Amino acid sequence: MPDPTNPSFDIAHLGHVEMLTDKYEESLDFFTRVYGLNLSGQDETSAYLRAWDDYEFHSLKLTRAETTGVGHIGYRAASPEALERRVAVIEASGYKTHGWVEGDMGHGRAYRFEDPFGHVFEIYYDTCWFDAAGDDTPALKNTASAFTGVPPRRIDHLNLLSEDVSEFKRFMETCLGSRVTEYIQLDNGRIGGCWFTVNNKTYDLACTEEHGGGMGRLHHVTYATDQREDILRAADIFLQNGVHIETGPHKHAIQGTFFLYVWEPAGNRVELANAGARLITAPDWQPVKWTEADRKKGQAWGLKTIESFHTHGTPPVPGKE
Repeated sequence: MPDPTNPSFDIAHLGHVEMLTDKYEESLDFFTRVYGLNLSGQDETSAYLRAWDDYEFHSLKLTRAETTGVGHIGYRAASPEALERRVAVIEASGYKTHGWVEGDMGHGRAYRFEDPFGHVFEIYYDTCWFDAAGDDTPALKNTASAFTGVPPRRIDHLNLLSEDVSEFKRFMETCLGSRVTEYIQLDNGRIGGCWFTVNNKTYDLACTEEHGGGMGRLHHVTYATDQREDILRAADIFLQNGVHIETGPHKHAIQGTFFLYVWEPAGNRVELANAGARLITAPDWQPVKWTEADRKKGQAWGLKTIESFHTHGTPPVPGKE
């Protein structure tokens, strides 16, 4: 991967993730009371949640289901014209398309399509800005809403699993105009993981190799905190509430984020992370390569990656976990 990826900038940012849960009430209680997201609204099947500085109506759509995992991933286009340009590219790409849908409580019509591994994506432009009132009114006009405790500030990224990361990379570059910022090159020649961005964030989506035998699975969804100390306090909050802490707090080698991973009640993995002030501003950024030997060293400060981090995803694969 010697050459920098040429981004299109038709896509503004990751907008939201739909997470499926077969323990809806327990998951909703976790995300609001423990994890610290705010409930913007509900309909017959879903709750619409957001962090305190997410400007849109929701960044997490929590949906009742008979299983777990990801329902769809939503990206907001940079303009109505950019949306139409991307749709034309997607329709010419040969990837599976679902066509236009009417949207939901949080945004207008959206165009849906699918990667080769069953993950459903949508892009949209018309959106509902959150309108803070009452106790949600922020003290400062340049923040989206008030907050208490140690809640996450904004949605940051998600990690999907696929059987062929190279093919997923082609999908992201083609359909979303994403560029790669860092990647893992395995000794056998395969790409073990890729980190993608559509703007100047270090990444908004990662894809890593599936080791659990599933198809179209979710590895985790991540929200960002203001500082590392927020994550340390969150660890105590999770402990106090009986939440399964999988790994961390610690620092990733790849991307350098300070992290904490937990499982919400239905088994979906969620992360709190602090990336500091790191941005990718170079237009000719060269993707950073991590080798298999690099990865075997563990995380940034030597913590070895636990086995469940490689095998656990949602929905679970019977007999694999």
